[in-house]
Amino acid sequence: MLKGKLRKTIGLLSCSVYKLYSMAFKKLNVSIFILAAVILADLFISGCSGSNNKSNKDSTAKGTSTDVTADANTLLGAGSTFVYPLFSKLFAEYNKETGTKVNYQSIGSGGGILQLTNKTIDFGDSDAPLNDEQVKKIGAPVLHIPMCAGAVVVSYNLPEVKGTLKLDPDVLANIFLGKITKWNDPQIAKINPGVSLPSTAIFVAHRADGSGTTNIFTTYLSKVSSEWNTKPGKGSSINWPVGLGGKGNEGVAGLIKQTPGAIGYIELAYAMQNKMPFADLKNKSGNYITPTVASTSAAGNIAIPADAKISLTNTDAKDGYPISGFTWALIYKEQNYNQRPKDRAEKIVKLLWWNIHEGQKYCKDLNYAQLSPAAVTVAENLLKSATFDGKPIMQ
Repeated sequence: MLKGKLRKTIGLLSCSVYKLYSMAFKKLNVSIFILAAVILADLFISGCSGSNNKSNKDSTAKGTSTDVTADANTLLGAGSTFVYPLFSKLFAEYNKETGTKVNYQSIGSGGGILQLTNKTIDFGDSDAPLNDEQVKKIGAPVLHIPMCAGAVVVSYNLPEVKGTLKLDPDVLANIFLGKITKWNDPQIAKINPGVSLPSTAIFVAHRADGSGTTNIFTTYLSKVSSEWNTKPGKGSSINWPVGLGGKGNEGVAGLIKQTPGAIGYIELAYAMQNKMPFADLKNKSGNYITPTVASTSAAGNIAIPADAKISLTNTDAKDGYPISGFTWALIYKEQNYNQRPKDRAEKIVKLLWWNIHEGQKYCKDLNYAQLSPAAVTVAENLLKSATFDGKPIMQ
């Protein structure tokens, strides 16, 4: 009990100290503020959430642990923070309709893949397909079931700028490479004529954890910038040239909101929910595209391979937003493992089948793009290939 009170006290103190820093910001030098933000980042993210966190008994939960007791009527999932807002809605509705609970931990794609590898959950979720190393560690076929498509937006904190900022691929890559360091740089000014840009230093925020959102973002940069492709490269976790990391979409959003001059990448739903500005981005066709459900859908309306593993970044669609991507639920193709009952395998397949059909109607209001008919067909075929003791689960 004493330990719990102490933890709560520390969390409250963290919030108080952070609020004091925020109130005093106008009297502080920006560099001092950023240093303070770094020191307090972890305390702010965990401490300020305090008593508002959901317990592990909820249908979905944010956190870093999947150490829960799995009863026969509760499915366990973990992974992508990118899809968390949608999964929260889907799993609540599914519980109402079927009585089956889903405990989903929003710990990042890398964490979900690790939990799936360790066979401590029923399904993972990732915004990037498994790479060769991950496949080797898992040691068994894993199905990638597309759930929806989403946009990764470039959000910024520039109170002085009214209207929407425009960015092109070269400028975006140079900012994240650390080659453009001031907001009034001529390269930014050139594509934003008439906009009064401040001389504020650019503060880059990125993910600190293994992240499918990072994979989408860096895959895009690798496609549009030869220097990025040669140096930092693409992946769920990379060595960033500049900037500071936040945990999850929530952590990056927090860094952007609290740091004047900041820029970072987050999922569209998080930006919309937090009323954060984000840039229009020039696509391959030369059009500046606002990230929306419609422009994300345009990027995803393409031919889908049988294994559903495809990148939507840098789309050829003239009206498509260029930093879009699928998120995939990951399950073992053979569901008979670790003395797993057949009933549990049937429940997970039914849940994912519901997600790609009835669940799609909840996508638009939460700023996700529904699966195209072609993607639904591929997802159906993948689920039909899931087996229990070598026999198809779906009859």
